[in-house]
Amino acid sequence: MSKSGKGALAFIFVTVLVDSIGFGIILPVLPRLLMQLTGLSIDRVAAYGGRLAACYALMQFFCAPILGNLSDAFGRRPVLLFALAALGCDYLIMGFAPTIGWLFVGRVTAGIAGASFTPAYAYVADITEPAKRAQSFGLMGAAFGGGFILGPAIGGLLGNLGPRAPFFAAAAIALANTTFGYFALPASLPPARRRPFHWIRANPLGTLLQVRKYPVVPWLLGAVFLWQFAHQVLPNTWSFYTISKFGWSSAEVGYSLAWVGLLMALAQGVFTRVLIPFLGGERRAALTGMAAALLAYLGYAFATQGWMMYAVSLTTFVFAVTYPSMNAIASQQAPADAQGEMQGAIACLYSLSAILGPPFMTQIFGYFSAPDAVVHFPGAAFLAAALLTLGSAALLMRALRLGPSPAALPAATGER
Repeated sequence: MSKSGKGALAFIFVTVLVDSIGFGIILPVLPRLLMQLTGLSIDRVAAYGGRLAACYALMQFFCAPILGNLSDAFGRRPVLLFALAALGCDYLIMGFAPTIGWLFVGRVTAGIAGASFTPAYAYVADITEPAKRAQSFGLMGAAFGGGFILGPAIGGLLGNLGPRAPFFAAAAIALANTTFGYFALPASLPPARRRPFHWIRANPLGTLLQVRKYPVVPWLLGAVFLWQFAHQVLPNTWSFYTISKFGWSSAEVGYSLAWVGLLMALAQGVFTRVLIPFLGGERRAALTGMAAALLAYLGYAFATQGWMMYAVSLTTFVFAVTYPSMNAIASQQAPADAQGEMQGAIACLYSLSAILGPPFMTQIFGYFSAPDAVVHFPGAAFLAAALLTLGSAALLMRALRLGPSPAALPAATGER
């Protein structure tokens, strides 16, 4: 990678880090703001928090393919800057919101923009040679993880100034990053490698149908979807599970989540670059990571002491390589002018898992942890995640058996 390419990669890393900080910074005060706007107790406003998350994921599901295809047509830079600016506007809307309806307007705004990860990952694919993409994608994962560690801590401090203060801070961060990117971020996709924008492929169904022309990709995307669906068990049931089974306080839950986030950031930012070559490349790394995830979900499900959750979480160092490895394998199956479309397809599947996964996992937890459950087993959601991981591994192995070498892929320019 050239010196300018390394500089651009560093900027994208900072962009993703800042965006994830901006998202995490509002989490500690969102309940208070919802209570302020509705006058309801915290147990009742929790439903609004879930609806806001689902609203964001739903809009992102439909709009991420549009952003991906726009970046294939006009370059990553303008689309990325638009997404950053829209995210800043979202935080301003939420900060000034006089009613709860305006919070939904803000989340719709951010969901339509797709935040910044779709064009960001396509940008990374542009400036990184195929053999190094998994490491670069892992670096982006580290930025997400680092932001989710720093964001809530900063938001908790700013929350002392009022529940709206972190929203304004997040807006300032996002808009400042937009301004800096306008002057500092170079274009990554030359005009000769761009292609016309077509609505037929700029939607979730159209995007998935278009990438189907690459024989291995449908199997890979199926594996990515099941992997992400399984992963929804961690952010959505962890708190309920540890409080129910181990009697943890909110502080103890927070410490454990920060610990897991730190492990994820270290794994993807540092160890991915070492582990993927050590394990023999992306294919073996993805399968090894899935095996580690399977052990993790089973370990969480059957843990009998709180300290075991910390011990099992050390598997993060291995299973954190799975997603960047699968993403790299998928990106190698598409030509340069279809990287935005490919990342848009992956993004819409991630959003779909974020729409369907939380209610699925929390309902399993609720059913099997109820006092009158026929089988009382609070860890049932983690068992479900383990089964989904097995399904993901089966699809990935099928893809790897079918997969040609990624060399000499034809350009995707023109009608399909």
